[in-house]
Amino acid sequence: MNQLESLDKFQDLLAHYEVSNAGKQILQKTKLVLCSGPTASGRSTIIRELLKTGKYHFIISDTTRKPRDNDGRQERNGVEYWFRTEEQMLADLEAGKLIEAEIVHAQQVSGMSVREVEQAQIHHQTAITDVDRGGVRAVLKAKPDAICLFFLPPSFKEWQRRIDSRGHMLPVERERRLNTAVQELENSLEQPYYTFVTNDNYLHTAVTVDEIVTDPGNINPVEQVKCRELAAELLAKTKELLKK
Repeated sequence: MNQLESLDKFQDLLAHYEVSNAGKQILQKTKLVLCSGPTASGRSTIIRELLKTGKYHFIISDTTRKPRDNDGRQERNGVEYWFRTEEQMLADLEAGKLIEAEIVHAQQVSGMSVREVEQAQIHHQTAITDVDRGGVRAVLKAKPDAICLFFLPPSFKEWQRRIDSRGHMLPVERERRLNTAVQELENSLEQPYYTFVTNDNYLHTAVTVDEIVTDPGNINPVEQVKCRELAAELLAKTKELLKK
């Protein structure tokens, strides 16, 4: 079981954390895309499709936890995560080398490093990652011009089908995911920085995302109104389902 030996130090550093000036300069020079959305909205699929173009660099997060065994396959350093020691993570926080970081269940610290964004800059790529609402807020403090995308399924019925197609899921786990989805949808409708993208077909959606990233002028305001209406509908129907 993971356990933080330096929990107090991490709490103190994160209470008033700021990215270093050198880190901010790297962030200013690199385009960064943050992908959010409810469970089964297709974020990971879209990111994988965009990576095939060679124009994007996926940000691999740092974590202090130990690698896990997933169905007989050990997680690999630099693939699923960069596995760091507490001392390494503390040193990076003290030097302002992380974009954001958080303590997870008082057992581990995970975060996004400036060096990953720097890799995108070196290779003339756009940095992209999958992040929840808390991570988006933290990143925007360091890089206010980050492109924040919020993915939606095309309909409530199709969304539920996608969730169920992921294999057997215990009712308690399904309920947990839907409750988290409610929080994500509520937050997306409250924040002005999200650009909504309806993921009806992942190939078409990947092209749409690339067009938005290349030129924000490609954002269709009429389509954004429709997406917000869809998000509100998904939210209402999810709340209704959870009451049953």
